Amino acid sequence: MNENAKPIAIVTGGGTGLGQAAVRQLLTDGFQVRALGMDVEEEIGHPCYSFTRFDVTDVAAITALAEELEAVDALINAAGVILHEGKEFANEGFQKVIEVNLRGTQLMCFAFERALKTRRGAIVNFASMWSIFGSGRNPAYSASKGAVESLTRSLAVAWGGDGVRANAVAPGWIRTRMSVNAMTTPERAGPILNRIPANRWGEPAEVGAAVGFLVSPAASYINGAVLPIDGGYSIA
Repeated sequence: MNENAKPIAIVTGGGTGLGQAAVRQLLTDGFQVRALGMDVEEEIGHPCYSFTRFDVTDVAAITALAEELEAVDALINAAGVILHEGKEFANEGFQKVIEVNLRGTQLMCFAFERALKTRRGAIVNFASMWSIFGSGRNPAYSASKGAVESLTRSLAVAWGGDGVRANAVAPGWIRTRMSVNAMTTPERAGPILNRIPANRWGEPAEVGAAVGFLVSPAASYINGAVLPIDGGYSIA
């Protein structure tokens, strides 16, 4: 890579929600960002940004992209799904969530191992507050995010000697489309807010800022960490 070229970041789920918040932060920090995802929430007009419709469970597509990029400085795995109305208690629904949230993250990490080692790059996976405790509504989501946390720590151990750092963020109640139902239903929103020591919902940009920090030189000795971004919800 040309020493004057911008560092390259790949962000799955980069067209919506917290993935898009990470994209915006990385662009601000001087990265060239390749956003991948199934949907776009807001268009980003930036010369260093591109979006590709992409399925993180598509092994052929992942392999092709990995062959295209010889060096990657940051890999952000934000792609994820959650199913409501009890669908995660059905085998098909449970499998779908695991396939996207856990296996999609694993496939991307494995595919870009060489490219990350070339640049001594950084991985940031998206865990969740549900990595810490169970969810009575969404068992597959909780299980997948718990596994993402464990996978992150395993990669930190396995690849740390090659200069690749693997960390995760664990967002709590952040203002995104995924959380809107809970935040707009009084009988749910009230008890949730009462438990959050910060006494407010989180903003996507706050998660983006944490991602930016974890891939930056300021976090050069942070490896295998899972950073809660939840206003204290998980410890209350």
